[in-house]
Amino acid sequence: MEIKRVFDLLQNYVEKYPGQRAALAGKKDGKWVKYSIQEYVECAKALSYALIELGIGKGDKVAMILTNRPEWNMLDMAISQVGAITVPVYPTISEEDYRYILHDCDAKMVVIDGMSVMNKVTNILPDAPNVKMVYTMLDREKYPYFDQLMQMGKEHPHAEELEARKAAVDEMDCATIIYTSGTTGTPKGVMLSHHNLMNQFPNFHYTISDNSNKAFSFLPVCHAYERALNYCYQYRGMSIYYAESLGTIASDMREIHPTMMCAVPRVLERFYDAIYQSGKKQKGIAKVIFFWALHLGERYKIDATSRNWFYDKKLALADKLVYSKIRANIGAENFDIIVSGAAAISQKIAGFFSAIKMPVFEGYGLTETSPVIAVSNRNPHGREVGYVGQPLPGTEVKIDENGEICCRGHNVMMGYYKHPELTAEVIDKDGWFHTGDMGVLDQYNRLRITGRIKSLFKTSGGKYINPDVIEAKFCASKLIENILVVGENQKFAGALIIPSFADLKAWCAEEKIPFTTNAEMIQNSEVLKRFAKEVNELNKGLGETEKIKKHVLLSDEWSIANGLLTPTLKVKRKVLVAKYKDVIEKMFA
Repeated sequence: MEIKRVFDLLQNYVEKYPGQRAALAGKKDGKWVKYSIQEYVECAKALSYALIELGIGKGDKVAMILTNRPEWNMLDMAISQVGAITVPVYPTISEEDYRYILHDCDAKMVVIDGMSVMNKVTNILPDAPNVKMVYTMLDREKYPYFDQLMQMGKEHPHAEELEARKAAVDEMDCATIIYTSGTTGTPKGVMLSHHNLMNQFPNFHYTISDNSNKAFSFLPVCHAYERALNYCYQYRGMSIYYAESLGTIASDMREIHPTMMCAVPRVLERFYDAIYQSGKKQKGIAKVIFFWALHLGERYKIDATSRNWFYDKKLALADKLVYSKIRANIGAENFDIIVSGAAAISQKIAGFFSAIKMPVFEGYGLTETSPVIAVSNRNPHGREVGYVGQPLPGTEVKIDENGEICCRGHNVMMGYYKHPELTAEVIDKDGWFHTGDMGVLDQYNRLRITGRIKSLFKTSGGKYINPDVIEAKFCASKLIENILVVGENQKFAGALIIPSFADLKAWCAEEKIPFTTNAEMIQNSEVLKRFAKEVNELNKGLGETEKIKKHVLLSDEWSIANGLLTPTLKVKRKVLVAKYKDVIEKMFA
C-alpha cells in the first residue's frame, strides 16, 4: 500500500508482517513486555477512541513528555489517527523550557512520565491556560493515568468517527511540531507534515540490509533522528526494543541481541572506552593480543581497495581471537549496522566498530529537514569515514558561495510554528533551506560537514577557527569527557576541558597517585602534566592558529539535565560561554 500518513504505517505493517509477535518491546519490573503488531494496532485504536471521547479534534496539539517506551508509539499513532498533532518534548529539560513550549505550541493535552516532570509541569500550568488535560503514565495519585485512558477508549468506541477522521487527514497536514534543542537560542517549533515524515525512510533501502530484524532504541525517540528510524523500523516490520535506561544499554543488548541501532559519537566513544578498559584487566599474552587487535581495528579502512590482503588476513585472525568475543559479550553476534549522527565521528571510532563487524554508517540532517538530508549507503562509494553519505533521493543539496549547505525537497519543513519571519530567514524564495552548516560535495556526491557557521570565530589576528573540528578530535581522547574551544577576538585558541574522571581514576591507579575528589584531582600537579601532554599530542595535525595554547580543567558536570548539553549530547556553546565568562577571561588575561 502507499504510505502517505503516519498511521498508514500500521495498516502496511499488518498487511506485510502479520506474524510479528514483537513489534514493540519495553521493560517493566525488569522483564521484557512485548506487543505483537495486532496488539499494537488495538492499543492505538483504543487510545484514538479515548482522544475522541475527550474532545481532541483535528489540529489540536497533544504534548508527550515521555521516556522511550512502547506507549510512545501507541500514543503517536493514536494522535495522528484522529487528525491531531503530536508535540514530543524531552523529559530532561528545565521548568522554564516546559513553560515556554507548552504555552507556545497551544497544547490542549499533556501526557507525562516521572515525578520530576510531573512536578515541573504542575508548576507551570498556570502559565499554560490552553492545557485542559494532564495524564501520567503511572498512577501518581494526582492526575488521571495511561491505563485509565486506555480503558476509556475500550468503553467508548468511536469506530465510525475514527474512520472518518483518518479519511480526512491529508498528507500535507501538519503531523508534528518538534521543538529544536535551543543550542542557538529560544527553542523553535518545527512543523513537519505527514508528507515530510513518510518520504524519509523508504530511501534508507540501501543503508539497512534486508536481514536486519531487531532494532535497539535508546536515544530519545522525541528527537527527530531517532523518531525517523522508529518509523523506518515499523515500515520494515522490525522489532523495536527500548532500553530500560542509558545505564542498562550493555545489559539490555546482551539480553536481546539486536541487529541495529542508532547512536551519537559520544555514546560510541564510551562503548570503546569500556572495551579498552576491559582489555587492561587482562594479563600476559591475552592482554598483548587484545591491544594488538584493538589498534588494528582503529586503522580499518571502509573502502576494501584501501586495505591490502595482509591487513585483511590479520583482521580475520583478530576477529577469531578478540572481536568475536567482544560481540558476544555485548550481544552483537548478528549485528548489521550502527547509524551515527548529530556530530562528527572520528576515524578511529568509526574504523574500530566497522572492523569488529558493527559497521558505522553516518547520516546528516536537521529537525527542519525531517530530519535526514544525506546518509551513507551500501552502493559503490556510498560510505566513507568523514562523509555523511549521499543526499537521499528527492532531496537536492547545493553548497552556496559562502560554503553553506542548502537543501530543497520533500523533507524541508512546513515552517516554524507561529514564526513566519523566522521561517523566511532560513527558507529562501526558491525553496532552499539554509542549514547553517558548512560542507563540501566530492566527486561521488558524498557530503562532508566542515563546521557550523555560527560556531566559527575569528582570533584577534583575523584567522577563522572552526571549534567543531577541534572538539571532535579532542573528544576522541579517553581522558576527555567534553571540551569547549574558545578564543573569539583573542590571540589564540583556548579550551575548557571536562576530564573523563573514570579514565582519569584508572590512570591515577596505574601511576599510584591517590585519587581523592574530582575537584582536587584537577589541581594535582601530575594530572596537570598528563593533560598538558595529552593536549600537545592532540594538537599535532592542527594548523598553528587552531592549536590549543591554553586550557583549563573543570570538575563540573555538563549534562542534559543541567541544560549544558543538548539531548544529542552537543555542547550548548552560548550557555557555556556565559556560565564560564570569568574562567575564560582569566585564561586569556
